Amino acid sequence: MTETPDGSPEASRPLDQRISVVTLGVRDLARARTFYEALGWRVATEDGAERIVAFQLPGMALVLYPRAELEADAGVEMSGNGHPPITLAINMDTPEAVDAALARATTAGGVLVKPGQKVFWGGYSGYFSDPDGVLWEVAHNPFATLGPDGAFTWH
Repeated sequence: MTETPDGSPEASRPLDQRISVVTLGVRDLARARTFYEALGWRVATEDGAERIVAFQLPGMALVLYPRAELEADAGVEMSGNGHPPITLAINMDTPEAVDAALARATTAGGVLVKPGQKVFWGGYSGYFSDPDGVLWEVAHNPFATLGPDGAFTWH
């Protein structure tokens, strides 16, 4: 059994409270890359075989990986034709920025799922899906702030 630097067993160490990488299993890697680049995102790294594309985000990475290869790697079949049971979110400074982001996503080839609107929790949000059906919420949360590094802080 390995030990942590303080000498305690590794198995008793709590799991770090963070997400390092979000990997999206995509049907067409080139199409997915083109979509995210059209949002204005820059590729941080890609392997020479064009089997993976990564975008460095503040404090984490978004990785695009062919869906069939992700299924093989994980050893499971992923959901069919509907939206996967997950949403990713981007928080913006203003409701107007939410609307602009939704417009950019649809111009890039995404599908507007729900236009920006006031929501029950006091903010403003809308949804789009990427070409593989991954749902993205774009929101303005008046109860949280975005730091200069893009970090989202509740208050």
